[in-house]
Amino acid sequence: MNRLEEPRWYKSYPSDINRNLEIPEVPVYSLLKATSEKYDKRTAIIHENEKITYEQLKERIDMLAGAWNELGLRKGERVGLMISNQPNYIISYYAAMKLGLIVVQINPRYTARELLQIVNDSDTKYIVVEEESMETVKQLEDMYVFEHIFVTGKGNTEYPSIGKISESAIPFDKEVTIYPKDDVAVIQYTGGTSGLIKGAMLTHYNLVANVYQSYAMYGKRMEFGNEVVLTATPLYHVYAMTSAMNLGIYIGATILLINKFDVTKVLEIIKQYQPTFFPGVPRMYNAFVNHKNVEEYGLNSLKFCSSGSAPLPIEVIRKFEKLTDAVIGEGFGLSEASPSTHRNPPSGTRKVGSVGIPFPNTDCKVVDDEDMELPIGTVGELIIKGPQIMKGYWNNEEETKYALRNGWLYTGDLAKQDEDGYFYIVGRKKEMVINGGFNVYPQEIENILYEHPDIKECAVVGIPHPEKGEIVKAFIVPKEKVVIDFEEVKGFCYRNLTPYKVPKEFEIIEELPRNTVGKILKRVLVDKEKKK
Repeated sequence: MNRLEEPRWYKSYPSDINRNLEIPEVPVYSLLKATSEKYDKRTAIIHENEKITYEQLKERIDMLAGAWNELGLRKGERVGLMISNQPNYIISYYAAMKLGLIVVQINPRYTARELLQIVNDSDTKYIVVEEESMETVKQLEDMYVFEHIFVTGKGNTEYPSIGKISESAIPFDKEVTIYPKDDVAVIQYTGGTSGLIKGAMLTHYNLVANVYQSYAMYGKRMEFGNEVVLTATPLYHVYAMTSAMNLGIYIGATILLINKFDVTKVLEIIKQYQPTFFPGVPRMYNAFVNHKNVEEYGLNSLKFCSSGSAPLPIEVIRKFEKLTDAVIGEGFGLSEASPSTHRNPPSGTRKVGSVGIPFPNTDCKVVDDEDMELPIGTVGELIIKGPQIMKGYWNNEEETKYALRNGWLYTGDLAKQDEDGYFYIVGRKKEMVINGGFNVYPQEIENILYEHPDIKECAVVGIPHPEKGEIVKAFIVPKEKVVIDFEEVKGFCYRNLTPYKVPKEFEIIEELPRNTVGKILKRVLVDKEKKK
């Protein structure tokens, strides 16, 4: 499957984008170190009106790394970060990077069941958790033992805070030997066709490469030491981790941290701090354009934006760009690619509805089931090769062999390419549902529903939704002579699932559609919903 001719998207690169990047083999921590030396007095983080300079940020990170080193945390061990958008996320993340620890990203809203799955799979020894999620961690006491539990708040005698242990620590000033192309920096959990979680192993080189690629893709639009990044997408989400935090630190930007997305409060913060760059998700853009007083908040400070995690409706793009004069660069990525692989270049030809052209140093093909490259305009599976592609799945050789073949990542996404090398995502082989920018895996929900005593069978699908892209709907076949109480079933789901995974709609159905061998035909259910 070697390429015999120059990719057609090469001619679509604007002149200010270098399509052949030199990517250094350096650890992730080096991004912070270089910036703190160059922009030491510049504000690195703004959070709830607290300002932290790059000099102060590096000092806090080095102090925490020193404290962890004294406690015996060592290179290659896993530390879970169960933290929302606050400075302690960035401090913990980069302290882990300095020591060569592997960060395991964990949504703070996960249930105990979901958390147990991840820590069991990754053998996470340590966890940093915010106080709001402490109860979830405590529920694992009889099932899982952490060597150390740290909290982001005040802490206590049982669970020390990272701030407290850092106060008396000696800053860690040694160099842990890190081999960027081999050493894993982050385990980012994702799902697949089976709906079972898998940990994508992202190396230091993968993450640094995607930062350099992302910066290159913006050409001369992004200035070192002059940007303010609106960071409302959760940092534990791979998209914000790279596009807001790591990229922001690389260019010496001010990271404007939003802990919880409340559209009016965010608009007030925008008015006060005038961000210039926003890596957002569709539901956020939709919330902005539908806010009744949006014109009063000065969104025209934004120079450029990107959108990830789910398709962005064309009408939302038009409304937002009219409000701001900013350009939204639609793109594509996935956890296994650190995550970005495609973007509409801000200074080049932009095709609304397309995910754009591949990043520098990235190769892509659209292939059929026999791995034959398909002609222009033909739909097939998108496969990708590049320096940002994961090392593999953690402790999962079978899934790794399935996803990585002959140096290519098989995405499971259906795409087509036009004559200019612009790509269009048209569907997914996987049944994954993207709800408000978060991945939802039907089998996980079905497994919960099957535990309910009144449910005989069920099928969970994603159905189109104008704001969230898709919402989750469950079709239920009840047991004989049972009347299903939807509110009770919904409560059952909330007790076992993070809220965004809980179906927003339920429907009773006499029997599920199946093919001749008994496989449930979910597409029939989805088509039925579309006709409605």
